[in-house]
Amino acid sequence: MVESTGNSRIHSEKILNKAKIGMFILILNILLIITGLFVLIFGISFLVGSDSSLGGLLTAVGCIYSFIIGPIVFFGLKILKPNEALVLTLFGRYYGTLKGEGFYFVNPFVAAVNPAALTSTITSTSVEQELPAAKAGRSMPASKKISLKVMTLNNDKQKINDQLGNPIIIGIVVVWRVINTAKAVFSVDNYVEFLSIQCDSALRNIVRLYPYDSAGSDNEKSLRGSSQEVAARLMEEIQAKVDVAGLEIIEARITHLSYAQEIAAAMLQRQQASAIIDARQMIVEGAVGMVEMALAKLNENDIVHLDEERKAAMVSNLLVVLCGNRDAQPIVNSGSLY
Repeated sequence: MVESTGNSRIHSEKILNKAKIGMFILILNILLIITGLFVLIFGISFLVGSDSSLGGLLTAVGCIYSFIIGPIVFFGLKILKPNEALVLTLFGRYYGTLKGEGFYFVNPFVAAVNPAALTSTITSTSVEQELPAAKAGRSMPASKKISLKVMTLNNDKQKINDQLGNPIIIGIVVVWRVINTAKAVFSVDNYVEFLSIQCDSALRNIVRLYPYDSAGSDNEKSLRGSSQEVAARLMEEIQAKVDVAGLEIIEARITHLSYAQEIAAAMLQRQQASAIIDARQMIVEGAVGMVEMALAKLNENDIVHLDEERKAAMVSNLLVVLCGNRDAQPIVNSGSLY
């Protein structure tokens, strides 16, 4: 079950498929305990009678099974709900994994192992949050079962520098599940905390490769404009880091993205200035086009003949009217053309 590659030890799962006989063992064990009690009673009656040797043997057999072996057999009965698993060890060695719903019977001396039993994996919470009773220092029964359900990890927001060195606040949500219980239990100390730490590390590695926003270039990738690509690279980065823990990353998405507070105001002014420049550029291009069209129409229809000086004055007036922030006040010349 354990393969060695270099200095690392990779655990492969051993599924106990033939262990789903819990109901049969339960009924059989109850019947044997009842039979042992009858044997014990008959043995005591023989002890009182003449045959003390047979009575002692029957008494010993009935007592040993009814009060020692029978109760021990009950410890080997395991019940699993859908999408649950149990990783079992026998005297410190990996024994096997129970997967899937059912009533199982295994060696009564095996022990279930789950190092993440006290870590809360409730969706939409940080995985570093422990159960309330554990925080208060009170002892509580921790389930050793490993959930195979799809779970959500919502790490706390982080302050990270982007490609340009600007501090930004970013938060991600990761959808994941356990696919190899042996690796999850034996390869890392706590697979839930391991996932959280690796998400932080991968997020820093990816964010430093992109600027927060593209500086006017449509082809430049950015955190704000290329969220799908960033999410895909982030998922690949996290998956590569958590393969050793037997985890599968289903999805990784950015849930929060903003500049840090110390530069948020300056960046807002920069965005406003960029928007104003783009708007002015569009207005000027439109005004120049309208002036060209007006001059072309006047020449085409032979409405009026203007020399170069008058054309320049007309262009200047039209640009002032079209590009101005306020409505122009026209002056009507009712006299000569000039």
